[in-house]
Amino acid sequence: DSQMTCLSFRHTEFKYLHDHEKQKSSSHVGSNDGSMDRGNWTNKTEYMLSMIGYAVGLGNVWRFPYLAYKNGGGAFLIPYFIMLAVAGIPIFFMESSLGQFCSQGPVNVWRILPIFQGVGVAMVVVSTLVGIYYNVIIAYSLYYLFASFQFPLPWSDCFDWSNTNCSLTPRGSCFTIIEPILTGNMTLWENHTCPEKDIISIPIQSPSEQYWDLVTLQRSSGLDETGPVVWHLALCLLLGWLLVAAALYKGIQSSGKVVYFTATFPYVVLLILLIRGLTLEGARDGIEFYIGSKSNLTKLAESEVWRDAATQIFYSLSLAGGGVTALSSYNKFHNNVFKDALTVCLTNCGTSLFAGFAIFSILGHMAHVYGKPVSEVAQAGFGLAFIAYPDALSKLPISPLWSILFFFMLLTLGLDSQFAGIEVLSTCLVDAFPETLKSKRSIISMGICSILFLLGLPCVTQAGIYWVTLMDQFCAGFVILFVALLELVGIFYIYGGNRFIKDIEMMIGTRHSIFWLWWRACWFFISPAIITMILVWSWLTFRPPSYGTVQYPAWGVALGWCMITFCLIWIPLVAVWKIFHAQGNPWKRLCAVCSPVEGWGPYLDVHRGERYADGGQVDGKNSVQLPEHNHYQMSKQPNTPLTP
Repeated sequence: DSQMTCLSFRHTEFKYLHDHEKQKSSSHVGSNDGSMDRGNWTNKTEYMLSMIGYAVGLGNVWRFPYLAYKNGGGAFLIPYFIMLAVAGIPIFFMESSLGQFCSQGPVNVWRILPIFQGVGVAMVVVSTLVGIYYNVIIAYSLYYLFASFQFPLPWSDCFDWSNTNCSLTPRGSCFTIIEPILTGNMTLWENHTCPEKDIISIPIQSPSEQYWDLVTLQRSSGLDETGPVVWHLALCLLLGWLLVAAALYKGIQSSGKVVYFTATFPYVVLLILLIRGLTLEGARDGIEFYIGSKSNLTKLAESEVWRDAATQIFYSLSLAGGGVTALSSYNKFHNNVFKDALTVCLTNCGTSLFAGFAIFSILGHMAHVYGKPVSEVAQAGFGLAFIAYPDALSKLPISPLWSILFFFMLLTLGLDSQFAGIEVLSTCLVDAFPETLKSKRSIISMGICSILFLLGLPCVTQAGIYWVTLMDQFCAGFVILFVALLELVGIFYIYGGNRFIKDIEMMIGTRHSIFWLWWRACWFFISPAIITMILVWSWLTFRPPSYGTVQYPAWGVALGWCMITFCLIWIPLVAVWKIFHAQGNPWKRLCAVCSPVEGWGPYLDVHRGERYADGGQVDGKNSVQLPEHNHYQMSKQPNTPLTP
């Protein structure tokens, strides 16, 4: 009777299992235990570069340095590396192990726990939405790259495109008893100077700020004013998608070659910028503000510092987006996934730290030129990448050269991350319909890129930057944290942490129980607690999004919550769908969808071993099986068609 407790799903589920078994039987094992049928990385280097390129993105350059400066400088490294150890590496290790073990993308890996398959769908939806606006940022980088082939740089001064608020120097009105006198550009009246107490500052914008708003974005007044498409950005967006489609034309076989350049070039540029920055006057002040002697250890007593550290680790490693699972699914079964996870995570965090020196050395020089403290020129996000840093580069000799290098670096950083994001979508499609789509990789890649290009056009209108900011704040926030929490709960509390550890040991070999003590503590307790803390804290301190001083309308905020709902709604919908189409009483249905499906385990039969020799048994526990009385039964022979 115990064999009958876990029940069947619909014919579509059976058909998938049959196709999967047929595919496994026709696959052959490569010289290094890889599946030649589904495909593997050509070599270990391509995988590592692709994974590092995915993890190391724009946030390493424009977010981490600012967070470090804001949260106590060098003191911020303490909570940062603690969060890396207790949350970042454990979750990265878990996701990459899961993908490598079953050689499936982020949706099909949840055959391990069918009731949670909606978690994989949520990852795909998030990757889709992030892919839409992330390529818009790549389009910004492309536009600035092309604009850098000019001398002088177009944002180096107030040229014809600027308005009367543009100025390189401060302005103020001097109100005396006689009449106001304009100072700052120091227009004097009868050889009198203005007392400092009588000067009232007049708001101005730097040339780089106005170039960003008036030329690049042609920014409207708010989300309510959409305006026309900004065609130079639309063309750059098209070019960005063409680059992505070309790199993914043959899936990992082509993208694996591209990353030899795109994953390594940013390090060359960062090194060049650092060396140049250290030779500039004022560079030391910038580095002191970054993590130097002005570090503030008292900041460690503030809870916000720890939240920022945990959040940055989470987003920097691109966790819970499906990319880690998708890329690792093309690994060979006995690849040392633990060593790879450790290497990628440490490289990612080291890159963030290294990038901060390159950024703040030049910002320090900019502060010296303007006669301001570094705190007044340091910004984060778009403000750093497209306003502050371009402004600083324009002050250097041979400024177009440094600008070209910087924006080409941003382009390669963005493309690497985008490759993996789009690979999530194509991998899930091919895994869902292997017999039909396996040979149509190029068509799938081109189709996905074409659709996402069209969906991204609203983001290159005059209100486009508001849409990008809205999607970034909502889609890449609560959703990813919630998905990661469900991953941990599903795998370690329902599937079973001990079973999952045995799965990992099938790939990397048996480890001493002491080795697993730390990982058990993180997976079962510490990591879920940290994610829960961040979710609760983010909820309690939530503020409506804004762009600069522009506040979003109520309908815009509501639309953001609708995006979150659209991403997460698949989790309960798929769970209900799975339970509804199981058979038996409610308890038996729940039992069925909380157990791995028949056939769960390593992709190739040669790797299944004794634990998975019988597709219906895992460590003596039942998987979801087909009862004898069911109308659709799977033959014992993998090449025999399903018969009613």
